[in-house]
Amino acid sequence: MSRTLEMASSLPATGPSIKTARTNRGDAVVHCKVESKLFGKWCNATKTKNKRKHYWTYVEKAGGRAAIQDDLARTIRSHYDELDRIAKDVERLGYQAASEILKAALPQTKKGRSGDLGEILATELVEEEVDLRVPVRRLRYKDGRNMAMRGDDFIGAGYGIAGDKLRLLKGEAKSNKSLSKATVTSARKVLNRDNGRCTPDSLLFVANRLLESNDPGDNALGRSLRDEVGLQILSADLIGHMLFTVSGNGPPISLKEDFDASGTDRDQYVVNVHIGDHQDFVAVMYAEAENLGDD
Repeated sequence: MSRTLEMASSLPATGPSIKTARTNRGDAVVHCKVESKLFGKWCNATKTKNKRKHYWTYVEKAGGRAAIQDDLARTIRSHYDELDRIAKDVERLGYQAASEILKAALPQTKKGRSGDLGEILATELVEEEVDLRVPVRRLRYKDGRNMAMRGDDFIGAGYGIAGDKLRLLKGEAKSNKSLSKATVTSARKVLNRDNGRCTPDSLLFVANRLLESNDPGDNALGRSLRDEVGLQILSADLIGHMLFTVSGNGPPISLKEDFDASGTDRDQYVVNVHIGDHQDFVAVMYAEAENLGDD
């Protein structure tokens, strides 16, 4: 039985259903049921905000995984190759040969797949929930499919409301069967490196990819990023941090402690997506991503 290889996803956007409470520390806690995009269809979210600090936890809703499985498989593919290029492979060579081409780019080890999926989900969350782009799908540029890339796991970029001030988001993504305090501490240490700035070579990599684009908007953003590498003029309040985690255990106490200890001089996002069968989920999603269909 053939499966249709859909190259673009257009999910309906609807308004969120929100319940708000307040903790005895004054943190605003928002329980969201958002029925749009990937995370909205998949998970229920609880969001705590304290000034510029955001603590978000996500749990799968009943039927949520089934609702997004096809979309997530397509999203995974898009982080390794352009979807229209995959479609052309199918048209030219058929599903089986096109699948082999795609598999050559996808990691084949459990560790590699888990790490990459963490970065993929972090990227999608930033673009859904934070008013920034993650403009380069860096997994398309890996030296080897089972090798982890060096540098910042993801960089969000955009401009302020007035359209003049560059804003950045430096991100670390962790994907583990069991999220530990050591992992959280290590991720925070990486975020704080370089005085909290994006790693220069990571920012330059994104800038150069944007300057290679045929889109004038990409070129303008790439020029701004390249200027920032040279001038380093952005203040801390314009460079946010995100510590994004996916784990088989629920968010450990150490993650909330990290949130509480984080500074208020910049936007801080601390995120956990709880997936109880973490390892099985990763395996199934990559199997789905590799399966383009049949003739």
